[in-house]
Amino acid sequence: MNRKPYCAVEKTSFGLEYGECFALLGVNGAGKTTTFKSLTGGITPTSGEVTICGMDIMTHFDQVRKLIGYCPQYDAIFPLMSVEEHLYFYARIKGIRRELRRTLVEKQIKEMSLEEHRNKPAGTLSGGNKRKLSVAMCVIGNPPIILLDEPSAGMDPEARRFMWSVVAKISQQRKKSAVILTTHSMEEAEALSTKMGIMVKGGVFKCFGSS
Repeated sequence: MNRKPYCAVEKTSFGLEYGECFALLGVNGAGKTTTFKSLTGGITPTSGEVTICGMDIMTHFDQVRKLIGYCPQYDAIFPLMSVEEHLYFYARIKGIRRELRRTLVEKQIKEMSLEEHRNKPAGTLSGGNKRKLSVAMCVIGNPPIILLDEPSAGMDPEARRFMWSVVAKISQQRKKSAVILTTHSMEEAEALSTKMGIMVKGGVFKCFGSS
């Protein structure tokens, strides 16, 4: 029996300026993470065009990847490395100059309220603090494009509100980065985003615009 090929993230189109936060809102399976994988080179789109700062990600990915900070849905941490070691490690991967690393690492530890956890193995942290660390690794060095896949997942209400204030500061106050985040929560999308798109059925925009 021949089956019709399944198309994910079909006819999705949007643009973003610095200082804006765009929320991809949808249930599990809506296509949010697949969209992020297309933006970061995790999968190759079968058609269409993705450009970041005017560069096509398919032909200029070596340059584009240096402009992206990505916080995946599941924490990409090393259980035996400390919080501080993670941030130094990612600062080196991103090519941040040696003389700037300490200042930027200390800034992220302070902004994410991780001071008392700086020397703890990441594997021993609570779920909320692991998400804070993942976001800190994503934004260190102030990349112009920041992708946050459900950044407040697994957090209690107080920690979630804290994370919202961090994301709002990154996008709206500094105005040096464009933020795209995915979420299940309309409340979170309304609190953070300047634009939002509601995705359904594997990546189709049902609606797009302001809240």
